[in-house]
Amino acid sequence: MKRAWQLAVVPALLVQLAGCGFRPVAPAQIPFENLYVAAPDYSSFGAEFKRYVESYSRSRLADTPRRADAVLEILGETQQKQILSLSAAGRVQEYLLRYRIAFRVRDAAGKELLPADEITLERDLIYDDDAALAKENEEIFLYQDMRQDAIQQLVRRLSIIDLSVEPPAS
Repeated sequence: MKRAWQLAVVPALLVQLAGCGFRPVAPAQIPFENLYVAAPDYSSFGAEFKRYVESYSRSRLADTPRRADAVLEILGETQQKQILSLSAAGRVQEYLLRYRIAFRVRDAAGKELLPADEITLERDLIYDDDAALAKENEEIFLYQDMRQDAIQQLVRRLSIIDLSVEPPAS
């Protein structure tokens, strides 16, 4: 009896769930079979983006730009720390952390698929002299979080490139 009830209810629930528009969100996919990432050796963003492509994407990383369908150029990566507020005693109470990544995408022939652009992310960090080590670790974590967020944003931007449309002439 219990089994018959499950066989009747589960499909009904699935139909209702599908009817309301619910669909699991699939991760965005990079539309290139082979992608070359041109990033400075010291770029932590470049290294993490390559790791993301190798782990979660159907795309392959090309050894050279000539073997790639597209070239992602990391033009710059910066981290900034700005004082937002001071206490009455003149001690820092709050920082603004900013992370910027500049990039562009070209196809194998050198045509721009995505013109030079940048992703800028900001986070507030409340500072306390009594917990300096903990706040230093929190700052490192916030920069890592912003880097991961920038990777996700870049993948979404890459995923909307339409390879069937000719890019506009510059």
